[in-house]
Amino acid sequence: MSAQTTAEASKPTEETVPFRGIVTLCTMLATLMQALDSTIANVALPYMQGTLAATSDQITWVLTSYIVAAAIMTAPVGWMAQRFGRKRLFIICIVGFTGASVLCGLATSLSQMVAYRVLQGLFGAALVPLSQATMLDIYPLEKRGSAMALWGMGVMVGPILGPTLGGYLTDVFDWRYVFFVNVPFGILVTVGIALCMQESDRKSELKFDWIGFAALGMAVGALQLLLDRGEQVNWFESSEIIIEAILSGTGFYLFIVHMLTAKKPFIPPHIFKDANFVAGLFMIFALGMILLASAALLAPYLQTLGGYPVEQAGLLMAPRGMGTMLAMSIAGRLTARFDPRILIAFGISLLIVTLWEMSYWTPDVSRQTMISVTVVQGFGLGFVFTPMSVITFATLDPKARTDGAAMFSLTRNMGSAIGISIMQFLLARNVQIMHSTISEHVTPFNRALQTGAPAAYWGIDTAYGPQLLNNIINRQASIIAYANDFRLMMFIAIPTLLLLFFMKPPQIRTKRSEVKVKSDEQQHTIMD
Repeated sequence: MSAQTTAEASKPTEETVPFRGIVTLCTMLATLMQALDSTIANVALPYMQGTLAATSDQITWVLTSYIVAAAIMTAPVGWMAQRFGRKRLFIICIVGFTGASVLCGLATSLSQMVAYRVLQGLFGAALVPLSQATMLDIYPLEKRGSAMALWGMGVMVGPILGPTLGGYLTDVFDWRYVFFVNVPFGILVTVGIALCMQESDRKSELKFDWIGFAALGMAVGALQLLLDRGEQVNWFESSEIIIEAILSGTGFYLFIVHMLTAKKPFIPPHIFKDANFVAGLFMIFALGMILLASAALLAPYLQTLGGYPVEQAGLLMAPRGMGTMLAMSIAGRLTARFDPRILIAFGISLLIVTLWEMSYWTPDVSRQTMISVTVVQGFGLGFVFTPMSVITFATLDPKARTDGAAMFSLTRNMGSAIGISIMQFLLARNVQIMHSTISEHVTPFNRALQTGAPAAYWGIDTAYGPQLLNNIINRQASIIAYANDFRLMMFIAIPTLLLLFFMKPPQIRTKRSEVKVKSDEQQHTIMD
């Protein structure tokens, strides 16, 4: 029998995958849970800050600790799935993630919260790649566009709707419920996976690549510490940052060298020979930077500059998620009929236009404008992610799907962590720069401050004038700093269009061609 016939026979069908609907629902919920927790705490941070006695800089560790832990533990998911079985690993991670969520909700100090968020990230790291690999395995190629649309709703909509759900739970109940909300879904997913999912083959003889994992963990952890601490200790003028940069660079160097020279590294290097897969990694890295960083910026923008209460800020961020869900449902069907590269180009173009529009926003922007722009932006994100997920794995060896999905999620998490850190750093830095620039014009010789209402309210020689004037200057500096961040994200999105030239569209057979191919294969089988 030919190799092509064997591949056809191994394709998933309705008969070979029992309870496919239930497994699909459980994998979607698992993906949604993990993705939600990357942003659900955003709008609750000011409330958590008071309860946990943390500064504004320290409270961001609640976000980054989770992302870094998930990034470090994502890489060995492929090895763990082969060693222990995909189903068993799925159940362990769901139970651990749910338990860690409860601990986060019960935390009474910043150190406890960061420790529990790290634990939550460690268990949650495997959920997305396991879900993606499962969906790719249980659906045939011609249905993978729709399957990736369903799976992608969790990955894309989760971070977008996270602030909305977090704002509602914080306002109605308490910030602790942003973690407790995972409990019922965790129980449902655990039961569904345990009863309906088929176990994969296990390779108990596999040995773990501790050297490669340690090198990667050191590289990613040191890089994140560098990004988080750099602004506070004045970057490379601090010996701490220099040490972290050396550790990160050394870790990445050792990891790459070890991966290329070791007999059995936990990330097989042959997956990087696939052009579609490598281009998809670069694209998801950029998309990860934009997706989470924009959500992390928009929440405080609406609350601190726009003056919206927490529940309204969350509701104003919801339209982007609605646009994403609508686009994914459409793109999932179109992926099987059109070249995915065209759909991706359309989505990236919408993303670029909306980020350009957001760079001109002021706190006085109308709600109608805000909603229309975020809906279009979400629509663009949906049109990028679904076809990108299909084309990235279209030419990859099916045996490498779990490793590929783990690397895909690792790259997305690293992009998200780096994007948040860089955008927050640039925001703080640009606020200081613009504050200094605007303040140069505040002098006793400025005629605008010498007469009329400005002199009465903002006069330099009055009791409260300097303080009021400083508040206004700081507000204007913040508006400019946010605009610069949105514009930078636009420039990050533009080069991703060039990656489309390195991708090949998947060869999806039509029903008529399938009949012809099957008849040809039968003839080849008889001849064999």
